[in-house]
Amino acid sequence: MADSVRIDKFLWAIRVYKTRSDATEACKGNKVRAGGAPAKPSRMVKIGETIEVRKGAIQFTYKVKALLEKRVGAAVVPQYAENLTPESEMEKLKAPVETFFVRRDRGAGRPTKKDRREMDSAMDEIDYSPEEIPDDIAAFFGIGEDDDF
Repeated sequence: MADSVRIDKFLWAIRVYKTRSDATEACKGNKVRAGGAPAKPSRMVKIGETIEVRKGAIQFTYKVKALLEKRVGAAVVPQYAENLTPESEMEKLKAPVETFFVRRDRGAGRPTKKDRREMDSAMDEIDYSPEEIPDDIAAFFGIGEDDDF
């Protein structure tokens, strides 16, 4: 086995990305850092290095334990990479998604004009003013008392 492997191939092999081209695109988009510096897809990783991967709002951190070039099963991945992601980052996965969803029966098709008007009026009744937003959520999104909606 070689003493180094391409970072895009390694991230694909340990199942961080579904395809190797996804891993390559993430590297090109500055979402992958190795040793604290942005990593190009062709960058070679060695045993003991730390890799940081940004996926959405979460910054995953992995330590390379062993090298591999072929994709392995999920049960075997801990032999090759150690997940060092802090618990505070993992908590972001559990955060509720703030969306408004109107329940519709399966097979009901597209909403009619009447349905859409009812949904719009329901959305208009929701107050989005900063006074109604809890302080911790407002701070997370950078919303201040003087912000206009």
